Amino acid sequence: MTKKQKAQKLKRLFLLAYPNPKTELRYQNLYELLVSVMLSAQCTDRRVNLITPSLFASYPTPKHLANANLDELKALIQTCSFFNNKATNLIKMANQVLENFNGEIPHTQEELKTLSGVGQKTANVVLIEYFEKNFMAVDTHVFRVSHRLGLSCAKTALKTEQELVKLFQNDLSALHQAFVLFGRYVCKALKPECQDCFVREFCVSTKIFKPQ
Repeated sequence: MTKKQKAQKLKRLFLLAYPNPKTELRYQNLYELLVSVMLSAQCTDRRVNLITPSLFASYPTPKHLANANLDELKALIQTCSFFNNKATNLIKMANQVLENFNGEIPHTQEELKTLSGVGQKTANVVLIEYFEKNFMAVDTHVFRVSHRLGLSCAKTALKTEQELVKLFQNDLSALHQAFVLFGRYVCKALKPECQDCFVREFCVSTKIFKPQ
């Protein structure tokens, strides 16, 4: 079986197992989604969901966030990892949205990547979730799952993304979401639930893979 054939079999299995996968982040609009995704970097969705209700009550729009007091913002998100840097980036991002995009969160990957604290992974996650764009985003879960299943041997998240896009070509948004959920609850970094794995026959390693 070639890697391409394997990828197509895995695609069918994942889309069957996760027919309508969505993020577990809680949000009401594109602005809230972007902020939530920015906060979720190296932080669990569960933790972010505990932070955002009070955050969005205080800063319901980009304009409110742009005028936020840095110390007050830090206090609201202090239970999130790297909250100092994230608070600074959130305020910068909001000001850029006001100055460069008339207060509206941009809708393209390249425009999103011009915002402070928004790299390709964050931009792709936002576009995947909100617009179901045909993108692949590689977080720690997607990286681990794709390497354990032998779909990639790349050392970086970006290279892994490129390999997965080439292999799967379409249904990327659904596959990203499915890989995240599978990695979070089944193919966990520590003590993976191999007995409950529906793609166990395709697994090549249970090592803990992390991007460089």
